Order: sequence, then C-alpha cells, then structure tokens
Amino acid sequence: LKGDRALFAEEAARLMALSTSAADVEMDASLPSFLVEIGGGTMRIDRFNARGAVGPIYVGFGETASAAPNDWRIVEIVSPTGDRMFTDAQIAWVRALDADGAIQSRWNTELFTSADSNEPELAGALAAMIGSFWTMLVTMVLAVPIGVMAAIYLEEFAPRNRLTQIIEININNLAAVPSIVFGLLGAAVFINFFGMARSIPLVGGMVLALMTLPTVIIASRAALKAVPPSIREAALGVGASKMQSVFHHVLPLAAPGILTGSIIGMAQALGETAPLLLIGMVAFVADVPEGPMDSSTVLPVLIFQWATRAFRAWEPMTAAAILILLVFMVMMNAF
Repeated sequence: LKGDRALFAEEAARLMALSTSAADVEMDASLPSFLVEIGGGTMRIDRFNARGAVGPIYVGFGETASAAPNDWRIVEIVSPTGDRMFTDAQIAWVRALDADGAIQSRWNTELFTSADSNEPELAGALAAMIGSFWTMLVTMVLAVPIGVMAAIYLEEFAPRNRLTQIIEININNLAAVPSIVFGLLGAAVFINFFGMARSIPLVGGMVLALMTLPTVIIASRAALKAVPPSIREAALGVGASKMQSVFHHVLPLAAPGILTGSIIGMAQALGETAPLLLIGMVAFVADVPEGPMDSSTVLPVLIFQWATRAFRAWEPMTAAAILILLVFMVMMNAF
C-alpha cells in the first residue's frame, strides 16, 4: 500500500480479467520448457492459465540443502525437448545437485582408457592413440629406411645421366603434391587393386609412407651434400672403398640432418587427415586395435569427427584430443 494505489488497482483489475477469461495453455515438445524452482524443489509447467500452473515435481520441496522457502525462480530452457538429448527431469536433477555442491570437476580418466562412443561422457581416445601408434610405426619402418637408402644412392652412387635427372625431378614434384592425391592412390592401388582391408593401420601407414618419402629423400640428400668433400677424399686416401667411405664416414656426419628430415616427415604424416579419410579410417571404432591389421582410426580423424558433432559437450573433448595429439608429436620428436 506504500506504492501507487492507482497502479495497484489497474494491475489487480487486469489479473482478475485474465482469471475469468483465459483458457488453459498446454506445453508440448515443440515449445520451450519452464521449470519452477521454489523452496529447494523443482517442478515443470505442463499446463497453465491465469490462475496457476500444473506439472510434475522432479525435486521435492525442502529436500535439498540449499532449500529457502522464500527463494523461487522460473527457469526457461529455450531448446525444446525434442531438440536435445537431456530431459527436463535430468536438467532439474543436475541443477539441484549443483546447488548442493555435489557436482565436482575431476580428471577424465576415461579419455585415456576408453574407445570412441556416441556419448561424450563415455568417449575416449585410446583407440585413436593406439591406431596412430601403429600407423606411425608402419610409416617409419617403410619411409625412413627406403628414403635414406634412396638418398644415399642418388647422392653418392647414381651416375649423372638423364634417367637420374628425371628421378630427381619427379621426387621434387611429389613433395609438392597435395596429400589427398596420395589418399586417392592408396584407395585405388592398395584397396581396389590389391584387395587390402579398409581402415587398418597397415594401409594407412603405407599411404603416409608414400607421402613422406619425398620429404625424407630431399632432406637426406641435403644432409649428405653438406658433408665436406675432404671427408670422402681422406677416407679414400687411406685405402677405404667407396662403400666404406660413405657408410663409415659420410653417413655418421650426415645423421643429424637425416634425422631432422625424418622427424619433419613423420610430424607431417602424424597430422594428416585427408588421405586417411579416403581409405576408410574415418569409421567408428569402439574397440582398441591390437595390431596393424585391426580396424582403427587415428587422432587427427578423431578430432575431425568430434569437432563436427553438434552437441556442445563434444567441444571440450575435441580440445582434449588436440592436446593429446600435441603431446604425441612432442614425444615423437623427443624420441
């Protein structure tokens, strides 16, 4: 009564008019949801009119530790129930637990012990981590020895003729080819022609090895060329053969540059996604691969899949998978 009496009277008249003429409004799955939190309890509005509201009680009034009889609010959930994965009851329970301090942040161990899942709370990156390990192992076993041996032959033993020039030009051109072209090559040759299984680390490693070979060869040749000619001449002068001078003297001095080139090629292969998508490593894998012949995925593909999912809970999962990939690459470079 301390306020404007005319304003109070006008408002009272409006409410009385609504109470005698307004019809019931039914809330369906296409409309936003409204939760009423009062006295520590929560109910949902299913039907309302000017005189009141009716709906189920999700949290009993006065049951929570944060219960305050005079504290009430209406919470609007904008997304209709048909457009989200969580029900109104689950949201009410989570809000009540959060108000009581029963929800805590902790280290997500499932991220390192579980395979992929359709539920972000249960999903993990273990299968992709093991798949990346097998794929990188196959890539390293194939690309590094073949690339280094090819560089040694081209730089130290190959005759300088037109065939050698054609090979060198092709190697330089292959280093600039987009990675997706190697994926097309792997799908056409390894899967369609040789009939190898899709989505296995062996095929993925072979495709990435083809992509990495030009980088390893070019870097290894540059490292061999950087060794002073006097080293070769001194080795030959004391009676060493050409083979001995290369493998006993030149190659150890060029090893740091060769390792650098190999690491650059492997790091590039570790982050590739496009060629692996074309050979089927985008498949949903719920089991941890036990070898290079088991179906698997890799970390870049897993990040791509999680980043394209619409549910918001996948955003922190994607960030965590990116951090795992960075740690994986740092460990590989340190090794």
